[in-house]
Amino acid sequence: MKKIKVYSLEGEVTEEIELPEIFQEEFRPDLIKRAVISSQTARIQPWGPNPMAGKRTTAESYGSGRGVAKVPRIKGSGSRAAFVSHVTGGRRAHPPLPSKNYHEKINRKERRFAIRSALAATINPEIVENRGHKVENIPQIPLVVDDELCKVKKTKETREIFKKLGIIDDVVRAKEGKKIRSGKGKMRGRKYKSPKGPLIVVGEDKGISLGARNHAGVDVVLVENLNAELLAPGTHPGRLTVFTKSAIEKLGELFQ
Repeated sequence: MKKIKVYSLEGEVTEEIELPEIFQEEFRPDLIKRAVISSQTARIQPWGPNPMAGKRTTAESYGSGRGVAKVPRIKGSGSRAAFVSHVTGGRRAHPPLPSKNYHEKINRKERRFAIRSALAATINPEIVENRGHKVENIPQIPLVVDDELCKVKKTKETREIFKKLGIIDDVVRAKEGKKIRSGKGKMRGRKYKSPKGPLIVVGEDKGISLGARNHAGVDVVLVENLNAELLAPGTHPGRLTVFTKSAIEKLGELFQ
């Protein structure tokens, strides 16, 4: 098995540990994409108009021989049409249906395979760099840090740790990469797009989620809660990931 170094919060090597077998999984970007899309579509809330919208009317057609179109017309209103989809006040032709299920399901074994494959992509420097992450000053990929990282609660302290570990460049990239979205999404509550920065995987959260939450693009997750979407945001695998020593040890027993 491949051995990797464990770094202290000062950026110094403290020991070496073996990588679990889970990191040797086959790289399957197609399966990772399926798992991410399944996770995204599971959050879609069904919506649509009332099934009776535009149909609550007593309108009837005049029939033939009147020299006008045979659309249903409201009684006592002259010749105002109703009910059909191509008139003002009529029903919609093909509205979105609240009964539609948007969730694209994936088998449990496939989902776990996708998580293992996405984890394997995080230790490949070429895939990580191709995703756009800044890795020039990072001592090794994957970056494994002492469990003391779990206890850091201050943003100022995490900033100094990120500098010593060499991942601050990627945090800055995520902060400066924020831009206005093109298209109509600007009008729908999602005006800005921000890149994803490092993912911090911990065995136990003793405050690091508080210390890291103010850094742009940084996510913190317990190793048991890892999923394909966190490891491959936007279906693109190879996210820059920082593991604590305890998280690496626990990974050997998960997602089998």
